[in-house]
Amino acid sequence: MHYSAEERQAEARRAPDVIQETGDSMARRKKVYEGKAKILYEGPEPGTLIQYFKDGDVADANPPQAAVDGKGVLNNRLSEFFMSGLNQIGVPTHFIRRINMREQLVRMAEIMPLEIVIRNFAAGEISTRLGIPEGTPLPRPIVEYYFKDEKLGTPMVSEEHIVAFGWGNQQDLDDIIALSLRVNDFLSGVMLGVGIRLADFRLEVGRIWEGDFMRLIVADEISPDSCRLWDMRGYEAPEREGQVRDPVPLADVYTELARRLGVLPTNVTHTTKPTLIN
Repeated sequence: MHYSAEERQAEARRAPDVIQETGDSMARRKKVYEGKAKILYEGPEPGTLIQYFKDGDVADANPPQAAVDGKGVLNNRLSEFFMSGLNQIGVPTHFIRRINMREQLVRMAEIMPLEIVIRNFAAGEISTRLGIPEGTPLPRPIVEYYFKDEKLGTPMVSEEHIVAFGWGNQQDLDDIIALSLRVNDFLSGVMLGVGIRLADFRLEVGRIWEGDFMRLIVADEISPDSCRLWDMRGYEAPEREGQVRDPVPLADVYTELARRLGVLPTNVTHTTKPTLIN
């Protein structure tokens, strides 16, 4: 999660200087923001931040799960894998490069106050809200918007709300749809190639300026903390038309996904349950 320049400056004034070891030297850095899963520090160059991945609690888990050893390392590697792949196919992201096992150098962006959820299969909230059995393929990918306010429970909002309250304009919404569907195509294809079904996932989108030109980019992270993943390798029989199988969550989601994608660092092992998007 990123903040506008004014918010970052205010946060930096409140946050103490942080002494952190980088390589063989000690570097003094200012903490910009700290959440459950990540810490943001001021970057080495103007317009950059250092994103540090913590072994935080499993996001959105219900009931809550304690911190998982090695999760930050795996999420750093996985987000690097996905963001780099998006950059290579022309989908702009905030990712610049991985610094070490837990840190990335990223572009500073003004994050829109929205969570964008892309759904390919019915699960979680949409199953409850519309009475669709979990696991049902949706007629097409559905893009939903949620207002980022934990005190309000991150409520679902419409395009009309977004435009009326000034969170974005119609061009922003068109760009978000195009960006989200491209990310969905990429992630779905990558997951399918390693026997995983991408049921749904969550994106954060940020604004960056290049001179007088503004564009939207994919920000924050792409990791199991923001995806609902189902294992396809346990199926014994092919699907039949109209058949809805019970979803099979991916066991030990962080390690297993990293292993299948070939990005698993050595000496990182743990077992946990996958996170779900409500």
